[in-house]
Amino acid sequence: MSHTHHGIDYIEFYATDMAASKAFYSAAFGWTFVDYGPGYAGIQKADGGEWGGLAQAETVVSGGPMVILYSDDLNATRDAVLATGTVLDKDIYSFPGGQRFEFKDPSGNSLAVWKPNAA
Repeated sequence: MSHTHHGIDYIEFYATDMAASKAFYSAAFGWTFVDYGPGYAGIQKADGGEWGGLAQAETVVSGGPMVILYSDDLNATRDAVLATGTVLDKDIYSFPGGQRFEFKDPSGNSLAVWKPNAA
């Protein structure tokens, strides 16, 4: 297993409703999970191992770090997020270097998805 010194190695999302969170991430992004009991689910890497998890929590406090995901097809990813019933905080907009949109998951965690400008 390879790790990057001082790089982000694993991320946990707090989930107030584990079933709803797993359903959302599975439907929107195709993520799969391994359950480690009722209060934790590991997010699986395509090639084995894990890169993150969902941890049961009573509440989620907004205003923390924003997780930003990459997409090869921003419009298709936006459509998949919207198909889950999620309301976007910010629809697709441009910024120096690319485009992105922002939303909250079922527990209230802030996320964005981006793609770079065409070369």
